[in-house]
Amino acid sequence: MKEFLEVLKKYRGAIIGGLIALVALLLNLHKVLIWILVIVAGIVAGNYVQNNKDFVKEKMKSYIDKL
Repeated sequence: MKEFLEVLKKYRGAIIGGLIALVALLLNLHKVLIWILVIVAGIVAGNYVQNNKDFVKEKMKSYIDKL
């Protein structure tokens, strides 16, 4: 019994994470998380393009010229 409690103490975070993941899958929350990740990636990409306009323009021109 003592060894079992030590294992629970050692892997407490992994067990809790696994239970949260299981609940998320049962409630179809993974679809919402994927949408949120796509939206955040779009925001980050838009911010990068806005802040590095000239660099992105030149890279796009060179890429299009290669095609």
